[in-house]
Amino acid sequence: MERDVLHTPRLELSAPRDRDAASIHAACQDAELQRLTTVPSPYLPGDAEKFIALSDRWWDEGSEATWAIRLDDRLVGMIGLARLGGGAPEIGYWMAREARGQGVVGEAAEAVVDWAFAAERPAIARIEWRAVVGNVASARTARRLGFRYEGLLRQAASNSFGRADLWVAGLLRDDERSPQTWPLPLG
Repeated sequence: MERDVLHTPRLELSAPRDRDAASIHAACQDAELQRLTTVPSPYLPGDAEKFIALSDRWWDEGSEATWAIRLDDRLVGMIGLARLGGGAPEIGYWMAREARGQGVVGEAAEAVVDWAFAAERPAIARIEWRAVVGNVASARTARRLGFRYEGLLRQAASNSFGRADLWVAGLLRDDERSPQTWPLPLG
């Protein structure tokens, strides 16, 4: 599959490159990021190199599309769509601590949703979002993008810290992409 580069008013989304390893490693030292995602803990330099190689393989196989989020030519996060072949991929993202709270992940996620639902990808009918219960920032982003809250998946997440419950939401191709009301205390 072609490694599409996406652009927004502030961002470039492009496949992670070997030269990104140090930035990925540095961002993944954040304990909160490790707790709320599936990145290994501890996160070693070799983990970033393996991730970049895996991302290349996923693009080649067409199984996952992963982009580095670049703001002012700096890597500030990652975003991707996993399980592309099934017609209902899962969106996932993380932001480096210094880039949080600036609307960057929402801007990137909107571009990725537009990419997924483009006319040339009619097989993608739904995008799923999941996050560890308590990941309010991620939930706020999904809610603003129009994802509909669908429930709780008990003990469905597993990372270096053990198992955790997940919130789950979905966005259909024909859904209105306006902010949604969720039955969660997201502030």
